[in-house]
Amino acid sequence: MLKQSLKLKLSQKLSPQQIQLMKLIQLPVLDFEQKIKQEIEENPALEIVETTSSDDEFNKDENINIEEYINDDEIPDYKLRSFNSSEHKENTIPYASGISFNQLILNQLHTERLDDFEMSIAEFLVGCIDEGGYIRQSLEDVIDDIAFTQNIIVEYEKINSILKTIQNLDPAGIGARTLQECLSLQLRRKSDNVDTILALKIIDNSFDLFTKRHFEKLLVKYQISEKELKKAIKEVEKLNPKPGNSLSNNSTKLIEQVIPDFKIEILNDELLLSLNGRNKPIMNVSREYTEMLKGYSLEKNRKSQKDAVQFIKQKLDSAKWFIEAIEQREQTLMLTMKAIMTYQQEYFVSGDEKKIKPMILKNIADEINMDISTISRVANSKYVDTPYGTKLIKEFFSESMTNNDGKEVSTIEIKKILEKIIYDEDKRNPETDDSLVKLLYKEGYKIARRTISKYRKQLNIPVARLRKQL
Repeated sequence: MLKQSLKLKLSQKLSPQQIQLMKLIQLPVLDFEQKIKQEIEENPALEIVETTSSDDEFNKDENINIEEYINDDEIPDYKLRSFNSSEHKENTIPYASGISFNQLILNQLHTERLDDFEMSIAEFLVGCIDEGGYIRQSLEDVIDDIAFTQNIIVEYEKINSILKTIQNLDPAGIGARTLQECLSLQLRRKSDNVDTILALKIIDNSFDLFTKRHFEKLLVKYQISEKELKKAIKEVEKLNPKPGNSLSNNSTKLIEQVIPDFKIEILNDELLLSLNGRNKPIMNVSREYTEMLKGYSLEKNRKSQKDAVQFIKQKLDSAKWFIEAIEQREQTLMLTMKAIMTYQQEYFVSGDEKKIKPMILKNIADEINMDISTISRVANSKYVDTPYGTKLIKEFFSESMTNNDGKEVSTIEIKKILEKIIYDEDKRNPETDDSLVKLLYKEGYKIARRTISKYRKQLNIPVARLRKQL
C-alpha cells in the first residue's frame, strides 16, 4: 500500500559564497597571492590599485540595478563555480626552474656506448627512477611495462646489465632498488681501506643485523673489536640514503620557503599582533566595466544586449564579492590569531614552552563565537613570526593531562620532557618505553605505555633498539 505524507525539515547549508570564503581563509600567503593573481586574470572587472581614491569609494558603493533587464530568478553563472573559475584547481607552491634530475642522468647516459636498442631500455629505466634516486619496481615488472608500452621484448640478463650501467653514473647509489643496494653501490665507489671493506661486508651480508643494531652479534660474526665496528658504522653514516635528492635539490624540488601570515612583537611588555602586509592588496571594481553596463542599458530591448548585460553583471558581482571576501578573510584571521595569542599570552611573553597551556580548537571557537572548522582552517596552514622563531599555529594546540599534583598540563610540556629524557639517555643502553613510563612518573606524570609510544612516534624518535649506539 502506497502512502504519501508531507514532512517539514529545517536544514542549514552553506551558500556557494560561504564555501568559497572558507577556502580563501585556508590559503597561506603564497597560495593567497596566487589566488588573487588568478582572479584578476580571469575577471576583467577586478583591478589592483596602488593607492585609494574617491573613485575607489565610488566603485565600492555604487549599486547597479539591472532588474528591469534581467530576470531575478536567473542565478549568475559565477555563483555556481569555484572562485569564478570553470574548474577549481588546488593551489600549489610554485616549482623552482631547472633541469630535472632524470634529465641530468640521461645527459650522462648519452656518453655511454650503447646501441639504439640498449639506449631505449636505459631511457625507460631512467624514467622509472623516483626523486629519491630509486627504482621501486622489480626488473620483472619493468620488463612487462616495456613490452606493454613500448612493444619491446628484453631478457632479464640484458636489462640487468643495462641497469648496472646506470648505477655506474653519478651520484653514487642512483638506480638502486633497495636501501641495501644503494649503500652497497656507494661503498664500492670508495677507497679500499679497512673500514670501508668491513662496512661493505656488513651491508652486503649482514644488513638485517645492522639495521636492527644487533652489534654484539656483528662483533662475534666478524671477529672484530668494538672500535673496528664503530669505524665501519661511521663509514656507512657518511653515505646518502637518498642520492636523488642531491640532484633534485637544484632542479625541480618544491620551494620550501615559509612566509609567516602573522607577526607577534613585544613592545613595553605588551604583545602586538599584525597581519602580513602581503595579505591585503588594494583592489577595486573596474569603473570601465561599470560604465559599460550603463551604456548597454540604452539598448535594453535587444536580446544580444541582454546577454551582454548578464555577462557584465556576473563579472561585477564576482569582483565585488571577492573584494568583500578579502576583507572578511583579514577580519577572521586577525580575530582568530588574537584569541590564540591572548590564550597563550604567558608563552608569547616569556618564550618558555612549558608555559604553553592546553588548548583545543573548541576553546578558541567558543571565545570568538566561530565554528571549529574555521579555527582549524586558520591553524592548519598558517605561520606566525614570534620573537622565538617562526611557528606553525597548530603547534600551539594540544590536549591536556593531569599531573600527579592534580594540575592540568599541556601534552606539549610532556613531550618536551620525554624528548629531554631520551636525549640524555645512555646511548649504549637506551630507555625502553616501559622504563620511560617510570621515569616520567618520577617527573610527576602518570602516562600509559601506549601513550609514550604514541608521543615517541609523533616526535619521530625510534624504539630503544634502533637508538642504540656503540
